[in-house]
Amino acid sequence: MKSRATGAEDKVAALRCVRCGAAYAEGEVPYTCPPCGLEGVLDVEYRPGPLEGLAARLRADPERSIWRYLDVLPVRGTAGRPGLHVGWTPVYDFPVLARRMGLGGLRVKDEGRQPTASFKDRASAVGVTKALDLGYRQIACASTGNAASSLAGMAANTGLEATIFVPATAPEAKVAQLRAFGARVLLVEAPYEAAWALCQEAVEAFGWYNRNAAVNPYLVEGKKTCGLEIAEQCSSDPPDWVAVSVGDGCTVAGVGKGMEEMRRLGVWTGAPRLLAVQAAGAAPLAAAAARGLEDCEPWPEPRTAADSINCGEPRNGRKALRAVRASGGRWVTVEDAAIFDAARDLAAATGVFAEPAAAAAYAGVVCARARGWLTARDRVLVVSTGNGLKDVAGAARAAPPARRVAPRLEAVREALAHPGLAQA
Repeated sequence: MKSRATGAEDKVAALRCVRCGAAYAEGEVPYTCPPCGLEGVLDVEYRPGPLEGLAARLRADPERSIWRYLDVLPVRGTAGRPGLHVGWTPVYDFPVLARRMGLGGLRVKDEGRQPTASFKDRASAVGVTKALDLGYRQIACASTGNAASSLAGMAANTGLEATIFVPATAPEAKVAQLRAFGARVLLVEAPYEAAWALCQEAVEAFGWYNRNAAVNPYLVEGKKTCGLEIAEQCSSDPPDWVAVSVGDGCTVAGVGKGMEEMRRLGVWTGAPRLLAVQAAGAAPLAAAAARGLEDCEPWPEPRTAADSINCGEPRNGRKALRAVRASGGRWVTVEDAAIFDAARDLAAATGVFAEPAAAAAYAGVVCARARGWLTARDRVLVVSTGNGLKDVAGAARAAPPARRVAPRLEAVREALAHPGLAQA
């Protein structure tokens, strides 16, 4: 057992079980509520003292990364943190596209600009820092791809040894990242849920630190930094809706928590509604929300080409459902065809290249507008969670075809005259 003294105890008031409400002190339990088991996911609550005056400190702080939020992160300090720049990703405004869609505004927060090109770097940066705080030298996670490559990159940067469990069907580009970062990569010949269960067994058997956001409460704290940033970056013009694609539920829960914390701390007055988007073939949380449930039932055979949200048994379902409900938000499901259309259209209209799972959020906005859930006055912010190069096959499927031409000017003229012919 590693030392549980981290120096973050003066900030963390309690770790509270989302299932039974039991509260634990920092270091009292390793991951989840013991009586509730894996369903007893914990939520980190902070003491009010360190938060006093946070709004003023943020205004004076030149730091532009997730570490500007150290007062509301469960780590002791900046020593040992990754040296890679994580966070403060840009928010782009696209008024022309907003008018085309019949919206009051459309902005995109491009998480593809993170070090390993996905939103998951936020969680991994906090995860490896916490692991080092606790004295671990080895860390592991299970992932459909992005969390894995993110952890591998952050571990490489900090000297931790990473073991990664991914389904053997993970996109080649993501597996290539894992290998390049020097992680021990285990391609599990089974769906994600089986890879996750195997990882759980392994971390217990070998004493590794568990980066899985489904059970480790500190990882959602990293994800909430996206919501903290949205509050600061959009403080003068808060969006009415924030659209987020959803798989395991951790991301939408984190974004919602971050925005709400900033409202309580007086950093902004915004109270956006969350538009939570799932692929139609892997939508257990959307189905649970439609039935008014507090948690979801497993989806036996999840199927979507958007691999990062292809999750049939969300482990952070309660947090996700509560976050969306508390915001007054809605759930929407989109077919894979709509996701690929969204990836193509978003890139062509904005220059933001999103992988399918990231483009699902934009597809959800298109669907919600068509259904009348969004009005011509609504200002929407889309969180694009990963770069399109994460899934080259998906990008090729979404993009228009290329045209083969002979190396002659006449061939170029022919191609311009007949753009639909002889495509590659």
